[in-house]
Amino acid sequence: MAKIFTVHPDNPQIRRIEEIKSALSSGAVMLYPTDTVYAIGCDLNAKSAVERVRQIKQLANDKPLTFLCPSLSNVATYAFVSDTAYRIMKRLIPGPYTFLLPATKLVPRLAQNPKRKTTGIRVPNHTVCLALLTALGNPIISTSAHLPPDEVDEDLEDNPESSLSRIELFDRLDNLVDVIVDTGEEPTYQVSTILDLTGEEPMVTRRGLGWEEVAAWV
Repeated sequence: MAKIFTVHPDNPQIRRIEEIKSALSSGAVMLYPTDTVYAIGCDLNAKSAVERVRQIKQLANDKPLTFLCPSLSNVATYAFVSDTAYRIMKRLIPGPYTFLLPATKLVPRLAQNPKRKTTGIRVPNHTVCLALLTALGNPIISTSAHLPPDEVDEDLEDNPESSLSRIELFDRLDNLVDVIVDTGEEPTYQVSTILDLTGEEPMVTRRGLGWEEVAAWV
């Protein structure tokens, strides 16, 4: 059974953040809200926890995992950022954007595309996420809390926007994660926009939140 931490969405309590940080540092897997969807995540550097996240989502090892960083300077630690990519990211972050970038050696193989050696990185516009990232000092894995098809009702898969409330989501994942971060926010199912910045020209590979902002110039 997961331990639930009630955290204020705008003024997260320092003590609660520290408690969650300690759990993550010890290899915990958590369910937490982001500026897009509720996500399942852990410390990027906790190998066993990353493996558990893959198991929960039934993700093959060739499926890259996205992770969150607190700022653009942190992104440059984990990815090679070209001048063009830097200008684009500086304009968009923080926000609902996932950037595909060439990974540095600091990104564990479990979190990157093994063939392309790329990774997905986000800088969220979410107070609690940023507080956790700052306290932890490491990136946090972020993969949608949607469970594989055989774990959910068919009607929920067809219409996820009207599917689970916050409490229902907590109940569904209670036995799969160690920590649940409860800010009182209800789940949304609006994904991030994905920008592939690995080539000479930026390419939008998925339209999600914030798509309109980049449509005119990418």
